[in-house]
Amino acid sequence: MKRPVRIAIVDDYAVVVAGVASFFAEERVDVVETGASKAVVTDVDVVLYDTFGQVTGEDLNLEDFVRDSGAKVVIYSWNLKPDLIEQAIAAGASGYLSKVLTGPVIIAALERIVNGEIVIMAGSHETSVDAAGDWPGRSAGLSPREAEVIALIARGLSNQDIAERAFVSINTIKTYIRSAYRKIGVNSRSQAVLWAVTNDFLPDHERKIDPTLPLRPDTDVS
Repeated sequence: MKRPVRIAIVDDYAVVVAGVASFFAEERVDVVETGASKAVVTDVDVVLYDTFGQVTGEDLNLEDFVRDSGAKVVIYSWNLKPDLIEQAIAAGASGYLSKVLTGPVIIAALERIVNGEIVIMAGSHETSVDAAGDWPGRSAGLSPREAEVIALIARGLSNQDIAERAFVSINTIKTYIRSAYRKIGVNSRSQAVLWAVTNDFLPDHERKIDPTLPLRPDTDVS
């Protein structure tokens, strides 16, 4: 029997990382490292970069995650715009997977990537209302995209900045903002930021590592 794919899940939000790890719990994959957006320090096969509240595309420096490692970086996202996918692959990603995909489909894709393929699977739907895993604000009824917008607002981005990052129109962003504000019961940007601060929307930089897996030589985990 071949060994499971070893992956590190990278994202700045603990609830997102925990949700993705839980999603893989019953699959043929070992989640051996989770943590914030910084270099992975264990010998994994794949770094799964969840883009919730993050920069993607041409600003993505994948080398930050896999310094001195042969690991493949795979983008895991609801944002499926062709230009964004093209930029991520050009930046060195070995795969781009939609959050609408089921666990077995994702694992099969990761195994293909480990074997040297570049795999892009955007799924048949652009939205990911039924995305696996978890995200901040889910208990308040926020969809993944609404939560993403609130996270970016909390990071100080303007509507235009968010639209450019998400590769959608500013009117689309305004629609997400209106629906999100209605769900969380706020009427202004300052109120939204305050709500976000008290509802798990602040980045979490904790790193967790499987203690049975050795670190790479000369790795700095600080």
